Amino acid sequence: MKKRKRPGQPGGVRDTNRKARKEALLEAALLLFLEHGIEGVSVDDITTKAKMAKGSFYRYFESQEALVGELIHPTREKVTRALEQCSMELNTAATRDAQFQAYARIGDVIGTVFLESPGAVRLYLQENRAPGVGARKPIVEFSAVVSRYAIEITKKAQKHGILRPIPEAVSALAVVGASERLVHALLLEEPIGNPLEVPKHLATLILDGLKAPA
Repeated sequence: MKKRKRPGQPGGVRDTNRKARKEALLEAALLLFLEHGIEGVSVDDITTKAKMAKGSFYRYFESQEALVGELIHPTREKVTRALEQCSMELNTAATRDAQFQAYARIGDVIGTVFLESPGAVRLYLQENRAPGVGARKPIVEFSAVVSRYAIEITKKAQKHGILRPIPEAVSALAVVGASERLVHALLLEEPIGNPLEVPKHLATLILDGLKAPA
């Protein structure tokens, strides 16, 4: 379904109102998804929560899948760029310090995303291991991107002889799982210390725990 152009000049009253209604739908959907899970929420639920008519939903989104995609888009973009940058840096990172810096930058981005979009991060953690069908599809696709880059990064680190030659998928996915658990602990406000120090500690654990023997 092709979206229709909306009336009103950019920045005008109509445009401002349209953006406000769209944001209201996104906020209502996020709250409901976090409370009931994506599969447990309908378009009717979202529009009722946002205090709008059901038809209003389809003025802004083709489907719930499109809405979920927009909810996580900023998070996906920032994390994907960080993973791409890390992968590029590892092409020449032949020392532990260079490796540490590459991993630390990913941690910094994750920390920023956590502070800016905690709801989207929580939704990702809540839904990313379920079947990638329906409205959940954008989240599971994002999870696949994270896993692919994690394996690619691990393979490059092993090539430099910095990490142990454990099967790269095993090593990479173990790190992804640990990272997701730590982020989830931060969201739940579990007592794990200073949140700003977590990325650095995680990078240290990765390099010390998986580093190749001298």
